[in-house]
Amino acid sequence: MTHQYNTQNLSLDEQINLVTDALDDLKAQAITVMTVEHLTEIAERMIIANATSKRHVKALADKLGAKAKEAGLMPLGREGDKDSDWTLVDLGSIVVHIMTPQAREFYDLEGLWSSPEALQALAVARA
Repeated sequence: MTHQYNTQNLSLDEQINLVTDALDDLKAQAITVMTVEHLTEIAERMIIANATSKRHVKALADKLGAKAKEAGLMPLGREGDKDSDWTLVDLGSIVVHIMTPQAREFYDLEGLWSSPEALQALAVARA
């Protein structure tokens, strides 16, 4: 499913479609969109996707960055090097995590971000 994007003032739904289309184009797996605006002020949505290898993680992040720029959505940052099993792409309202299945299982972002209680437990554990 391919969408057309207005390069000016993309709505949140259009941004989500842009991200999921870009990831889907390069065969990302298990793409999950989470609403996190009630849990944090840093983003409204978190998108998590599996890559099949470290090389695939990099290719997906590169493609996503290029597609976002084409649509006039400038990435605010990117974390993770070319040999990483997890790369984060910060698009402002949306934070995208591209991970190998092993990294995704280990870090369990879905579990961590599933509730205020889970985040509070982590914050208390670190304090």
